[in-house]
Amino acid sequence: MVFLDEKDYERFLMLLYASNGTNPIWISSKISPVLEDFLKDESIERGEPLVEIGAYALMPNHPHIVLKQIRENGIARFMQKVFTGYTMYFNLKYSRTGALFAGTYKAKHISNDTYLKKVISYVLMNPAELFESEWKKGVANIDTLEKKLLGYRYSSLPDFFGIVRTENKIITDIGGHYDSVPNLNEMLSEAQEYYQD
Repeated sequence: MVFLDEKDYERFLMLLYASNGTNPIWISSKISPVLEDFLKDESIERGEPLVEIGAYALMPNHPHIVLKQIRENGIARFMQKVFTGYTMYFNLKYSRTGALFAGTYKAKHISNDTYLKKVISYVLMNPAELFESEWKKGVANIDTLEKKLLGYRYSSLPDFFGIVRTENKIITDIGGHYDSVPNLNEMLSEAQEYYQD
């Protein structure tokens, strides 16, 4: 497990925001370790962004992040900053040493909008398994699942559906890739197809 409590998830989200820039940011030097306060802090000077964050979902044992590189080596620099910062935080908090994430991050190139839409659905629906273990097989109470997914604070699904919250600052709007935003049923179907590919 890489996220053991709410503060761990919040620290990772802070790092997604703080690490996306050419300027170094030390979260430990900030006054508030609370995610909402951190994201509202207008004094944070991140510099030029390294990537666009299209979507994310944090699972207890791993994160999923959809990125678009906008600076040379942007993804590599961004991921190094996020994973190094989080590992240092986690090791200090839990009195441990060594690597936290197994090996380097896994990346897949997204070559077209069709594949992007499948990946977005896959990432944003990933937390469904926390609430409905059989959802990949099409067995789930959609109404209950929708409420739980939209209430899951560690995913950008609410941002995707236009729900206003402080975490909106972390991601880039990807709505331009869609003729119309899919509903949750459509996204679940897309995610199920992704698992079958």
